[in-house]
Amino acid sequence: MIEHTVTFRLVHPAGSPEEATFLAAARELAAIPGVRDFTIKRQTSPKLSHDFGIAMFFANQSDYDAYNTHPMHVRFLEEHWFREVAEFQEADFVTM
Repeated sequence: MIEHTVTFRLVHPAGSPEEATFLAAARELAAIPGVRDFTIKRQTSPKLSHDFGIAMFFANQSDYDAYNTHPMHVRFLEEHWFREVAEFQEADFVTM
């Protein structure tokens, strides 16, 4: 099992319509085959400058690789992520 996580800060003001549009577009990634337990979380700790986190699981590396190249994911990156994310940190974990 692979857990793919990313924390990030948007260029948009908190609570703005642009923030809501970005998050709605991100939620659509859950429909990509192989994605399990997709969640978007709002950061509450002052220890991190990122406002959001996204986490999802994949049964295996093949499913994760397919997600990364899936047209929906590529389109989200091009139309939203690269334009609207100010900074991010990405991590992938394998359950031990």
